[in-house]
Amino acid sequence: MGRRANGEGTIYQRVDGRYEAAIMLPTSSGTRKRFRVYGKTRQEAHKKLTRIVEEVRRGILPPEQAWKVGEYLDFWLEREKRRPLTRKRHETIARLYIKPGLGRHRLDGLSVRIVQNFLDDLLAGGKSVATIHQVRKVLSAALTYAMRQEMIMRNVARLVELPRYKPKEAQHWTPDEIVRFLKAAESDSLYPVFTLLTLYGLRRGEVLGIRWRDVDFDHGVLHIRQQVQRINGKLEQVELKTDSSKRDEPLLEKARDILLDQRRIQEEAKAEAGSDWQGSGGDDELVFTTRTGRPLEARNLERSFMRICKQHGLRRITVHGLRHSNATTQKGLQVHSRDIQAILGHGDVRTTGIYEHVDLASKRNALRKVEARLFAAAANRGRSRQNYRQTTSASGSNISKSQERKAPTPDGLGAFLGSSDRDRTCDLRLMSTIEATLEERLTSVKQAMQRRTRIWLLGCITVSICRQQNPQTPAH
Repeated sequence: MGRRANGEGTIYQRVDGRYEAAIMLPTSSGTRKRFRVYGKTRQEAHKKLTRIVEEVRRGILPPEQAWKVGEYLDFWLEREKRRPLTRKRHETIARLYIKPGLGRHRLDGLSVRIVQNFLDDLLAGGKSVATIHQVRKVLSAALTYAMRQEMIMRNVARLVELPRYKPKEAQHWTPDEIVRFLKAAESDSLYPVFTLLTLYGLRRGEVLGIRWRDVDFDHGVLHIRQQVQRINGKLEQVELKTDSSKRDEPLLEKARDILLDQRRIQEEAKAEAGSDWQGSGGDDELVFTTRTGRPLEARNLERSFMRICKQHGLRRITVHGLRHSNATTQKGLQVHSRDIQAILGHGDVRTTGIYEHVDLASKRNALRKVEARLFAAAANRGRSRQNYRQTTSASGSNISKSQERKAPTPDGLGAFLGSSDRDRTCDLRLMSTIEATLEERLTSVKQAMQRRTRIWLLGCITVSICRQQNPQTPAH
């Protein structure tokens, strides 16, 4: 067999009987590397080698490293540009579910069937449908990054079939229930926080992240610029959830009053704490802090909220449910969805729709409008006819309704076109149903005209005969 040309690679038999094919190829990282494939026969090894070379010719370069899924997930998590809590959640899902199930597989060897079986096994093992969707979401994000790095050619996680999942609708309060809660919370130290939550529909971290520099009393503006979250066991002031979360809200009169009162309370706490005060000081000071100036914990806010609800017999919802309650209240007040979106800081109006809940009272009001629109015209017509009869009766006229309809008009067309009270006779054929054809309508009109012509002719003949018999009869 002749020598292979430079760049065609080599194929030889190993001591274990298998055939090995090797070739130097460029990688997706820009370097060159020797790649090896194996086969039971020379033809099988040659076929695998040819496939790799053909992919390179088409611009599909192999990765420099043959990644295992578990190794790649660590690589991806280190480079993921997400908010800290999102990265933490992704790391947890990868550690608990994806690595144990798929970690030993080659990254470029993942197939739709492998991932489908993996997710099916999780569901059969008792994991919830919501968990299955979260696992697929994280795996898909990781594989999408691998595609951008040219490590794989397709995202197989997007092609699997998932069980149907519908998130539970969040519990929310009616405006009356919100009023009851605020009245019950008036004596609580967190009352200012609850007031802002209900007024603006803020997220927990957003209201806890407000600084005094974000409150513009002179121009009446409340700036939402950051949030407080617990990251790796420590409360930190971090960026907002999305770009659209950065927003300016009007400083309402109620919000202005409670914030002025909160500033007075904080100054008293700062004076009492003295050197023990741990706040940042100045305009960067958080508006809502502990007695020693530290950021408030969102979990403590939730606990206080639940305690107030339990003590006063209020229907149980979460603090985040106040955000849903705010959106639903705005919807009930006919606020446009785009305005609600801007107030809540959503990036997409479809997300705002998730927060706008519809209850039985909303449906009743909507359907009453439909009822009024569909049946008000018929009711008005009935009242008009009744008013007409009452007016005729009150005038003292002894002409009956039927007689008035039959009375001819000066041009002789009253009975055909209808009288002035909008009642119609046989001319309803002109207003027949849409299903009737044009020919049928014309025929109906011709028949009506013929009958009217015969009546007119008979009337003229009768008058002529009477005058011939009695010439003294004056003409009318």
